[in-house]
Amino acid sequence: MAGNIKKIGVLALQGAYLEHINILSKLNCQVITVKKTKELENLDGLILPGGESTTIGKMMEEYNFIIPIKEKANSGMGIMGTCAGLILLANKVKGGNKSYLQLIDIEVERNAYGRQIESFEEEIMIPELGINSFPAVFIRAPQILSIRDEVVVLARYKDEIVLARQGGILVSAFHPELTDDTRIHQYFLEMLSI
Repeated sequence: MAGNIKKIGVLALQGAYLEHINILSKLNCQVITVKKTKELENLDGLILPGGESTTIGKMMEEYNFIIPIKEKANSGMGIMGTCAGLILLANKVKGGNKSYLQLIDIEVERNAYGRQIESFEEEIMIPELGINSFPAVFIRAPQILSIRDEVVVLARYKDEIVLARQGGILVSAFHPELTDDTRIHQYFLEMLSI
């Protein structure tokens, strides 16, 4: 296998991990499902999928993922979190909800866009990536309430931040894996090459 092909793990404890695997399979990378901590070894990047953040967080604790993921991130492994994954990565979760990984300096609110029935899709611009239109799917999406200076805003929906990055951590309030558009996942792979 060529040395420049990245090895990406998708945390497969709960949630929309198969959709991320399907998107990544269209790109030039090696993809593995991660169900045990030993599968974090030799990864260039890890994706934390959408799903139920409390359930995924509790499973991450039960299967001892918290410390190894933090250590890997601090050693340079990139992490992408979508929807629930964003919540799991946040420094602070509004309302006394637990913060699990605390790897990006943001405060978030769970389910800020309403219930499942209020889910929607909206075309958004991602100027930082040169994208004029991206089909953003919001399902019980979290809202980024505040960011620290080190966090770069990549996209907004109306006035709300929906895509952001801090170093090797990329978070999305929407679900890029639920479309056929590979550009955000491609951007994540490019982040890993910097």
